[in-house]
Amino acid sequence: MPPLDLTASSIDLTRAICDIESVSDREGPLADLIEEAARAVPHLTVSRHGDTIVARTTLGREQRVVIAGHIDTVPLNNNLPTRFETIDGVDYLWGRGTVDMKAGVAVQLKLAAELAEPVADITWIWYDHEEVSEAKNGLNRLSQSNPELLAADFAILGEPTRSEIEGGCNGNLRAEIRTRGLRAHSARAWVGDNAIHKAAPILDILAAYEPRNVEVDGLVYREGLNAVGITGGIAGNIIPDECMVHINYRFAPSRSAEEAVAHIHELFSGFEVEIVDLAAGARPGLDAPIAQHFVAAVGGTPMPKYGWTDVARFSRLGVPAVNYGPGDPIKAHADDERVPLAQITDCERGLRAWLTGSAS
Repeated sequence: MPPLDLTASSIDLTRAICDIESVSDREGPLADLIEEAARAVPHLTVSRHGDTIVARTTLGREQRVVIAGHIDTVPLNNNLPTRFETIDGVDYLWGRGTVDMKAGVAVQLKLAAELAEPVADITWIWYDHEEVSEAKNGLNRLSQSNPELLAADFAILGEPTRSEIEGGCNGNLRAEIRTRGLRAHSARAWVGDNAIHKAAPILDILAAYEPRNVEVDGLVYREGLNAVGITGGIAGNIIPDECMVHINYRFAPSRSAEEAVAHIHELFSGFEVEIVDLAAGARPGLDAPIAQHFVAAVGGTPMPKYGWTDVARFSRLGVPAVNYGPGDPIKAHADDERVPLAQITDCERGLRAWLTGSAS
């Protein structure tokens, strides 16, 4: 593959890296090209950690910012190579990764190469395995092996936000709620105890639940508690002895992970509850002066991030963090994934204005 041209426009660079397939577990070739391109930039000090590339400026600035983006995508579905298309007068780049989140990565790569004298020292991170398990996540691994590389006064994650600022993120919990019964032949159901029937109160609790809207540092986060799966039954002529309702709880960052677990146990008191996944949220991170300068440079009104993102990793380290990148999150992972070209250039403009101190 030809080397990445970091002098190209951010739109052309987006297309170039999107056309390099990098589904999770296959990020190596793209990571190689990013490492090669970054090492050719004189003002960057580059290190590689698996398929995660870290490039840092060392200008002795008073503050340091981490700007990060993941280079992997979800699997393809006949949506590469990329193409340009116009829909209702809006110009798009169509294809896997254009939204989640190679447009953001392209903007970061271009600015990393061009900005030799930013107003703050910058740690640029392009990491692997965001779309899969926690254990494989490049940022997670880096936080364990080289936590000093994540140290900063502020962090920006290039997740798709329509090139608007989305502060923090909701927490995420998944739980399995089980009922137990007694197997019996369905022709003699009175001998058994139907576990699926006993799950009805669980569904009643979920149907009656009123999720909160919670204001956290000026942003209103919408919570949600939903059944996302239900399993039970052995055969068509057997009374089932077990039923499991799989629930997903999205909770505002004002609530800790431990408090979220306690809330689920309280709601489903008397039932067998097993927590199978848990990730704390992140507060907006907009109260720090450096974050306020960023908001002023980018413009617009910050919004909350309803889904969970890696900003939570920075929050755990005491680093305020926001999401900011091109693309509508509704199109992330979609078969017709596509990013408006104007959002790519808007994101580049906002980051450039802030990092050079040129915002009006």
